[in-house]
Amino acid sequence: MYTPVSAEDAVKVIKSNSKIYIQAAAAAPRLLIEALTNRHEELRNVQICQLHTEGEAPYANPELRASFHVNSFFIGKNVRHTLKAGNGSYTPVFLSEVPLLFKRNIVDLQAALIQVSVPDRHGYCSLGVSVEATLAAIDNADYVIAQVNKQMPRTHGAGIIHVSEIDAFVESDEPLPEHGGAEPSAIENEIGNHVASLIEDKSTLQMGIGNIPNAVLSRLIHHKDLGLHTEMFSDGVIDLILKNVINCNYKGVNRGRALATFLIGSKRLYDFVDDNPYIEMRAANYTNDVSVIKQNPKMVAINSAIEVDLTGQVCADSIGSNMYSGVGGQMDFIRGASLSEGGKAIIALPSTTKSGISRIVPSLNPGAGVVTTRAHVHYVVTEYGIANLYGKTIQEREKALVNIAHPKHQEHIDKQYFELSRG
Repeated sequence: MYTPVSAEDAVKVIKSNSKIYIQAAAAAPRLLIEALTNRHEELRNVQICQLHTEGEAPYANPELRASFHVNSFFIGKNVRHTLKAGNGSYTPVFLSEVPLLFKRNIVDLQAALIQVSVPDRHGYCSLGVSVEATLAAIDNADYVIAQVNKQMPRTHGAGIIHVSEIDAFVESDEPLPEHGGAEPSAIENEIGNHVASLIEDKSTLQMGIGNIPNAVLSRLIHHKDLGLHTEMFSDGVIDLILKNVINCNYKGVNRGRALATFLIGSKRLYDFVDDNPYIEMRAANYTNDVSVIKQNPKMVAINSAIEVDLTGQVCADSIGSNMYSGVGGQMDFIRGASLSEGGKAIIALPSTTKSGISRIVPSLNPGAGVVTTRAHVHYVVTEYGIANLYGKTIQEREKALVNIAHPKHQEHIDKQYFELSRG
């Protein structure tokens, strides 16, 4: 059906001055990445395009700057250092539009490095736990190299490709990176209580990975007939699906199916999604399409932020002028939920940083970017309560947000905002 080669032989096709795409999240193909990085002495100016990837990113070593440059569409921890070191860049883009960068040849790819399941008897492989922009990369790259992993789950949906679409195959048998969740803190649990109180029966959920989403999910056990339409999910949804809390029976699109574009979690999650037709994996230009999202009645988008100012502007991708993560899918889902019949757009965050600095601020830090505008956000939630901003004046928003700031900061940020607004 196909002839496997070594990883070293597979990546020999990549030349200097190429642009390549690496499949995202837990599907980043480790063997191909290592083999490519090992060619650093003979390669120059290879641009590596990627969303967040799990695991090591050895090509991001600043010492290899002459060989590799990282172009992040979403900045993960393993490449964040490249922006200051000068061997990396950030391209701001909605997750829903990353596939368009390839389809329109705005980013002209010479190669795509992917990881797939073992082909079935018909010659079809699954992209497994990460579809996002990979289908568009496969369609538009000159050369496609696949790590065929016996431990990659075979997921249902759009991420099915035939071996004829792949130019080189490298066999492997290794576990996927796992992302274990820590127990939510008391603050995160309180935020979870507030967010859960906003979720009605028959709502459809979008939420990411982390302690706050897990805290929310743990409080939905008595809800009924919830749906799931999200860019990603982790282990927290499994028990709710098994208990029929999340059954997707009242979704407006893909009814009866839980929808995502990538997954990160434990082996339990990977086993759960393997050959499970209830889980449908689709490309990001579908899962994150506002016109699709809004068709789900009572769509609830739950996202986080780095800071929120007293007018409702949300910074979620930078700390001041220092880029930290990315636009991602926040605006896709905030807008989709806002346009949904009965939908709710929620920003949930602790009131302070770990060092005690208020995350509800009179004005965003200098250089901070606005990911979600003051006109888009509906609810802001901290451990101190819920601020409903939708349809509210600036003055009403300011009062509501001061009330959910940490009590020790409330007077100061209220006074500072007054001085700024009268300046």
